[in-house]
Amino acid sequence: MAHPTQLSASDTALLVIDVQEKLLAKIPGAQALVRNIAFLVDGARLLDVPVQATEQYPKGLGPTVPELAKRLPEKRPDKMAFSCCAVPSVVEALHRAARPKVVLAGMETHVCVQQTALDLLAQDFRVFIPVDAVASRFALDHDVSLRRLEKAGAVLTTAEAVVFELVGGAGSPQFKAVSQLVQERMKALADDPAAPKAPSPGS
Repeated sequence: MAHPTQLSASDTALLVIDVQEKLLAKIPGAQALVRNIAFLVDGARLLDVPVQATEQYPKGLGPTVPELAKRLPEKRPDKMAFSCCAVPSVVEALHRAARPKVVLAGMETHVCVQQTALDLLAQDFRVFIPVDAVASRFALDHDVSLRRLEKAGAVLTTAEAVVFELVGGAGSPQFKAVSQLVQERMKALADDPAAPKAPSPGS
């Protein structure tokens, strides 16, 4: 029997929140953020996990960045409210697909991600936040928001943990393709001088 906080491809959806050009330019580590969100989207697609995306006031903040736009549904509802739950079609799609667990990625952690998470929790969804796939302009806002969300009931995790949890095991028919995604991401991280490095043995 699965733990209530365990993800599976059959009961989970991914929601990508407002990764738009003008705001992304102000986000530290923007390249890593986009890479991790792309990894989540690619993994979700391989595993038939529904993916939705939104845009916050695109007239002011610009469109979704191209690297993600090519992966995401063409229909990305725009909004003025910070919470994605203000867009009826977002929540309706989760109910229609019977997806009680929602992985949130995007920005900013302390604004649109946080308000969406709290609204989803209030509607009895179980919310998962891969901490390396959300970001804010300032580290303090990001860190305090994650602490608040965890106390509110959101489950903190990482992009790689999400994808491995969704695939379930090496016996999955999609495991080989997922493994390839993981290896490509590892190589990109190794080639990125700004990316956090794993501690050396004994450190």
